[in-house]
Amino acid sequence: MQKSIVALSLIATLGLAACQPQQSATEQAAAPAIKKEEMTDAQKQAYAMGASMGMFVFTRNKQMEQFGEGLDTAAIMQGMKDGMNDTLLFETDEIQQLAQAGEQAMRAKQQEMATQLAEENLVKGAEFLAENGKKDGVVTTESGLQYEVMVAGEGASPVATDTVKVHYKGTLLDGTEFDSSYSRGEPAVFPLNRVIPGWTEGVQTMKEGGKTRFFIPSELAYGERATGNITPNSTLVFEVELLEVVKPEAEAEGE
Repeated sequence: MQKSIVALSLIATLGLAACQPQQSATEQAAAPAIKKEEMTDAQKQAYAMGASMGMFVFTRNKQMEQFGEGLDTAAIMQGMKDGMNDTLLFETDEIQQLAQAGEQAMRAKQQEMATQLAEENLVKGAEFLAENGKKDGVVTTESGLQYEVMVAGEGASPVATDTVKVHYKGTLLDGTEFDSSYSRGEPAVFPLNRVIPGWTEGVQTMKEGGKTRFFIPSELAYGERATGNITPNSTLVFEVELLEVVKPEAEAEGE
């Protein structure tokens, strides 16, 4: 039981590919890699365990590099070797405490980075919208939403309770695309009052067949929430084509 706890702690904290305790580091380095086709089921399972640990280390190292730090490979190697040989430098409970401390330290750094990024995004967003609002053709509403009509539609305009069918592309201020119905190859259909406020307000200014570019301040988008490539307090840009306003009776007929 004790060895199992130690192994789990080492996997969570160190995440290094498993090695054979009876071999020296030199012997392990010199050993030829086993080809996938030559592996037994037991070897495949062992490989999967080692690969999982290796991927954990790779991911954690990338996270640490964001803070200008990196993992100490020598310490990782020693910890794994000592764990497998039952020659640990620390007691099991100490290892668990160290593992928890490492997780807490990383979460604290991630929170600090997120807070700093959120503040920077607010400033960048405000500066962008201030300049963007001066451009010809850009309309700024009372809520702070900005939009630019690219193609004027001629059909019906939706109200907030309508369901709409749209094609759209969403980008960050630096042009990074984070979502696109075009990329998925099919339009999106959703109730207009169940999306971010900037969409609910903005799409109501459109007519079927029209295309509009929206500049949505963070408070009308996801605010301090982060989702995918969207970081806290991001100002978002959407190009939206309103294909159809789906009225309730049309929905009923389609069921």
